[in-house]
Amino acid sequence: MSTTVELPALGESVTEGTVTRWLVEVGDTVSVDDPIVEISTDKVDTEVPSPVAGTIEKILVEEDEDIEVGAPLVVIGDGSGASEEAPAAPAEEKKEEAPAAEEKKEEEAPAAPASSGSSEGQEVTLPALGESVTEGTITRWLKEIGEEVAVDEPLVEISTDKVDTEVPSPVAGTLLEIRIQEDEDAEVGQVLAIIGDASAASSAPAAEEKKEEAAPAPSAEEKKEAPQAEVKKEKTSEEASAPASNGEVYVTPLVRKLAKQEGIDLSTIKGTGVGGRIRKQDVQAAVEAKGSSAPAASAPAASESAPAAAKKEAPKVEKSSKRGTTEKAPRIRQTVAKRMVESLATSAQLTTVQEIDLTRLVALRNKAKDDFAAREGAKLTFLPFFAKAVTEALQQFPQFNSSMSDDFKEITYHGSENLGLAVDTPKGLLVPVVKDAGDLNIAGLAKKIGDVAKRARDGQVGPEELSGSTFTISSTGQTGGVFFTPIINQPNVAILGIGSTNKRPAIVQDAEGNDVIAVRSLAYFSLTYDHRVVDGADAGRFLNFLKQRLEEAAFDAELGL
Repeated sequence: MSTTVELPALGESVTEGTVTRWLVEVGDTVSVDDPIVEISTDKVDTEVPSPVAGTIEKILVEEDEDIEVGAPLVVIGDGSGASEEAPAAPAEEKKEEAPAAEEKKEEEAPAAPASSGSSEGQEVTLPALGESVTEGTITRWLKEIGEEVAVDEPLVEISTDKVDTEVPSPVAGTLLEIRIQEDEDAEVGQVLAIIGDASAASSAPAAEEKKEEAAPAPSAEEKKEAPQAEVKKEKTSEEASAPASNGEVYVTPLVRKLAKQEGIDLSTIKGTGVGGRIRKQDVQAAVEAKGSSAPAASAPAASESAPAAAKKEAPKVEKSSKRGTTEKAPRIRQTVAKRMVESLATSAQLTTVQEIDLTRLVALRNKAKDDFAAREGAKLTFLPFFAKAVTEALQQFPQFNSSMSDDFKEITYHGSENLGLAVDTPKGLLVPVVKDAGDLNIAGLAKKIGDVAKRARDGQVGPEELSGSTFTISSTGQTGGVFFTPIINQPNVAILGIGSTNKRPAIVQDAEGNDVIAVRSLAYFSLTYDHRVVDGADAGRFLNFLKQRLEEAAFDAELGL
């Protein structure tokens, strides 16, 4: 009784695959779950196991051919009628004659050591290459059969989806056999090569030559009657070791498929593999050369005569001593981690972003900063302006300056605006608080902000100054972040994130009301709020108030201008 094996489902949305390599031949015996064929798809490369035990009777799809999911792949029988059901009777008869020829070969050729040398050598297996890495691809053998290798000398190059590395030889000796060829995959723990004594390597070829002399060459008629699978196997082994008679070099299905996808003519590529074989890396190099040649061809000839630009050296990267180490989290980091996770678990957080034109504010600050520093003894940054606008908005939209009870039944609207200011310190993130910020002018805010920020960085801020905020402001400062979505500092219901100010072209109106393109100083303001208390429309109104207030930059009176 025969069973037709179909291509199984290979993943969501995968409808077909390509047969890359048959792992069995007609007449082979397989057990349940034995791998029988390799299939390649646009999402996965995998082996298809046999669902039944039996004998391979017929291969229905050849290598490099496409097949749809559910289509028949191979016929597997119980072995009892395999020779009778096979379509080519003469071929089967010839196959039965093969054992006699094999017996004759064994009689005429004296017993020789295994060609692999495994009986006298040591197996080199594919080592573990990292967490979750189960297999790798042989990209290049660094030694050839018969060459001497030393302990820890690089033997083969392996490529995985996470790392490209060299596998060193675990022993010293002579490379007797290569089990996995270039561009073929190997699983972790699979034997890659055999290394042993040089005498075993030299005796193996001699034994092979004697076997070839003893074995009679098949006639043309016998070749014609040989099973198709046997002819294909013989041809593949010849192509893999040497260029074909027509000048073409054998390439693996993987390389052929890659070349087809990238539109690369394999006849134009010079292989760097053993015997001039074209490797995957050769095709990739051709793709890169193809991509870079188009711009080069269209470049004006004048560029050739232009003086060469001075080459810049890459900046030196200082590697931290913490790489590869484990340490106990500092107390402040533990506190921040706990509060941030609690915040996300406590409130329903949502972020709205608004772009604000700070061009007038930049000009105003530049005009006033020197006199302000001389008069007030404090540095005039942009933060006091932002804080002033925020306190005014909080007074107009009190839901942003509130807190909600744990049972969701009460909302408390605070009677003062206590601004928390996120400060980056050597110890980590601290949020000192400017109490009653709504009662301060620009000068007062500049002094208080400068004071608490400096003492926070110096480690001199008191615990009472790190609590009691009703609204928080966080700024990227000099780090250059365009915008971000900050996490609410509980029990606040909102936090304002201010991105870096950058000059960009924008459409504005001139004095006559015409739209023109001008260079403006723009920044993104991100408002994260608790949706239990604040709605999206409220957030829009809050940000629009900040936008109008900061774009008008009407702070002249407070600055004495």
